[in-house]
Amino acid sequence: MSDDPASLNGAWIREAVAHYEGPLTLYATRLTGSLERARDVVQETFLKLCRQRREEVDEHLAEWLYTVCRNHALDIRRKERRMTPIAESAVAEHRDSTPSPQETLERREESGEVLRLLDDLPEEQQECIRLKFQHGRSYKEISAITRKSVSHVGVLIHLGIKALRARVESRSTGVSPV
Repeated sequence: MSDDPASLNGAWIREAVAHYEGPLTLYATRLTGSLERARDVVQETFLKLCRQRREEVDEHLAEWLYTVCRNHALDIRRKERRMTPIAESAVAEHRDSTPSPQETLERREESGEVLRLLDDLPEEQQECIRLKFQHGRSYKEISAITRKSVSHVGVLIHLGIKALRARVESRSTGVSPV
């Protein structure tokens, strides 16, 4: 392999794509609600990485990628909210009953029930829990990605897990959580 900076940078980018593309796509799918939009977000994230100097992001690559991905996904969500939505009844008539790839994946996971309950949590708790347990990010990385303090991230994860535990227990006992 050549030692010239361009080929070394190309190898670094390819390695980052190989390692982070799948997890970032899953994360972006959750944020955008669409696999196709998520793929676009992740592609834009890696294009932005190509324009960055390696030494500026190498020490915190995961945080940087998740932050860029999150910001772009949230921008897309904001733009879509401003668009005029089609009547729900018209959408329901034309909706495909085939489960999405994400739905199929979630059904296969052992923790499918917990994932369904996770969707009922406040968005901030969902995001922190997913970054921690589905994407293996540390509290510090989650803090950098979400721009919340490390202690606030800890509180959100604690409250989310506590709520999930109560909901799982209530389903097994048949008693509604308080």
